[in-house]
Amino acid sequence: MSTAPPEDWAALSAALGEPLAPALGEQLFAYVDLLARWNGTYNLTAVRSRDGMLKQHLADCLALIGPLRRHLQSLPAAPGARRVLDVGSGGGLPGVVVAACLPECEVTCVDTVAKKAAFVRQVAAELALPRLHAAHSRVEALRAAPFDIVASRAFASLADFTRLTRHLLAPQGTWLAMKGKRPDDELAALDAGIDVFHVEPLHVPGLGAERCLVWMRPRASAQLPPA
Repeated sequence: MSTAPPEDWAALSAALGEPLAPALGEQLFAYVDLLARWNGTYNLTAVRSRDGMLKQHLADCLALIGPLRRHLQSLPAAPGARRVLDVGSGGGLPGVVVAACLPECEVTCVDTVAKKAAFVRQVAAELALPRLHAAHSRVEALRAAPFDIVASRAFASLADFTRLTRHLLAPQGTWLAMKGKRPDDELAALDAGIDVFHVEPLHVPGLGAERCLVWMRPRASAQLPPA
């Protein structure tokens, strides 16, 4: 397993304002090593350098963890694990990071490319993440128990994301979309039956670009149109 340089990990933890344990750093640096090693053959990401993956992928996804943790803690108690779906996951971003940081969650990564789903299964085995799963499917064709959180990172427009995944969202579930700058045009194009209840700015250490989270849910009084 790759070792996270203690000073690098401590600096990232401080910049994010999150208590990130050293053991978690070792696990996630090992994930980046796997991503870099498999990328040459499987074309998992357009980012080719390991340093680029650390900044553009790992730090970016880690910025999601604090807001997601706080949201999950705000929900009423549930009898089982919270279920999270990562749509268009590619090499497991952000699903692998969520599974490592929030091991109490059941995380499924879905992608249309078989080799990407195979990679996520390999990550789950090598990093001992028993609640990390992968599905090779188009998301609109996926049949699974409903999810408390349906998330995406660079998957599609907000309108397409919500339309294609609404059959997978639990009755009290939430959509969570990772975006760059605030996507005002996409927000305006959403169906009236969708409530955007928060657009949350994100700070990603070392990345000089805007990032935000778009939190959405179906309006209680509205029925979304059929797919």
